[in-house]
Amino acid sequence: MHTVVVGTTGVTASDVVAVARAGARVELSEEALAALAAAREVVDALAAKPEPVYGVSTGFGALATRHISPELRAALQRNIVRSHAAGMGPRVEREVVRALMFLRLKTVCSGHTGVRPEVARTMADVLNAGITPVVHEYGSLGCSGDLAPLSHCALTLMGEGDAEGPDSTVRPAGELLAEHGIAPVELREKEGLALLNGTDGMLGMLVMALADLDTLYKSADITAALTMEALLGTDRVLAPELHAIRPHPGQAASAANMLAVLRGSGLTGHHQDDAPRVQDAYSVRCAPQVAGAGRDTMAHAALVAERELAAAVDNPVVLPDGRVESNGNFHGAPVAYVLDFLAVAAADLGSIAERRTDRLLDKNRSHGLPPFLADDAGVDSGLMIAQYTQAALVGELKRLAVPASADSIPSSAMQEDHVSMGWSAARKLRTAVDNLARVIAVELYAATRAIQLREGLTPAPASRAVIDAVRAAGVQGPGPDRYLSPDLAAADAFVRAGHLVTAAETVTGPLR
Repeated sequence: MHTVVVGTTGVTASDVVAVARAGARVELSEEALAALAAAREVVDALAAKPEPVYGVSTGFGALATRHISPELRAALQRNIVRSHAAGMGPRVEREVVRALMFLRLKTVCSGHTGVRPEVARTMADVLNAGITPVVHEYGSLGCSGDLAPLSHCALTLMGEGDAEGPDSTVRPAGELLAEHGIAPVELREKEGLALLNGTDGMLGMLVMALADLDTLYKSADITAALTMEALLGTDRVLAPELHAIRPHPGQAASAANMLAVLRGSGLTGHHQDDAPRVQDAYSVRCAPQVAGAGRDTMAHAALVAERELAAAVDNPVVLPDGRVESNGNFHGAPVAYVLDFLAVAAADLGSIAERRTDRLLDKNRSHGLPPFLADDAGVDSGLMIAQYTQAALVGELKRLAVPASADSIPSSAMQEDHVSMGWSAARKLRTAVDNLARVIAVELYAATRAIQLREGLTPAPASRAVIDAVRAAGVQGPGPDRYLSPDLAAADAFVRAGHLVTAAETVTGPLR
């Protein structure tokens, strides 16, 4: 099994995906263990002093004015975990919780939190045992970090609350720890607070969304090319010299992908022989501009994620010179903004894909294709309602594009009077990514059927490879009406798993 070693300088996006989705094993570097021990010495020294230090010898949030005596500090740390584990609603996905735990461990290992090495080891042991705390949908305002979700994870470290075992059964966390020989942690000064105070949930979801969107944007380039082919459009608008004079890198990459898929097509430009068209509709002609803008948005979001993956987000933090200082680095605004930005881009990519699908189904705009791509129009309805489903998904994408980060609900008796809502932005982006995959799948279904209906014309080799692969995956081709939902589900699975990209790349080579 792949192993991810956590040091003091952060982790990579691929590390997060490996641990969250592939169950990669986690190990702590010797450098991280030394940094943990050194920072803990600083916290222990401060705890012994009479002066109050936030998070070490005081209450939290609006209760930070109370000095806590030494004999009550262990209870203070336990109580913050118990009281903050106040989530409600459905359970959050296993991969999200694993990313959440792993990213909190990443910050702990930075040496800026003051957590003891044994706490970090326990966090790694829980991940490696396949124990997943039960975390609920609601409870984070994205400031001070993802408090309730992280608290449910910390509760598991204490042997309290519920967790899911490696067999997917939810049981008391204490039982699961005992079965795997893991001793519950007994929290000391600052440790409870350090386990709760981060952007780890929203960051984990950002990283996984970027991984999924990388596949979906390539998939959208492929389906746009297939639709261009099915509509007998012209690929001249994809020429590199046209995109070089408007030098957005994402646009150039999308155009190059479409051109690669269409290379050798006997359909593109065919209309010029008998029914000249000066130019294609925007949804076809401007596909690289729209998908390219989304790609550039992803590049910006990936830069923000990279910075956050290298960050140590906690309050207070232990600085290299031994000072322990309060700060506002837990605020989720940087992550929340890009999560919302990605949802906007996903909505627009879905919207343009739906417009192309509609054009394929309209006999007045499809340049010779049968109405709704039906076998016997009137007797058969063809893909009429598949487009309805696609339109419903696009409508939902547009609603999900409303930014969560523009909202703020004051909390903690107005001490935390401006919050990021980054967790909410991440949760709706996950739904948007799922819906975008479905939208692309419907376009794929329609475009492959339309190409096969162009009898006597030869599609591009890459298009042929895609059609063969999608048919082998159980997505049926042209014919009389049938139960469509299974076909659409198979097309969705084909896109989501990356098989569409793989099929095209057997001919084109790696797409950008």
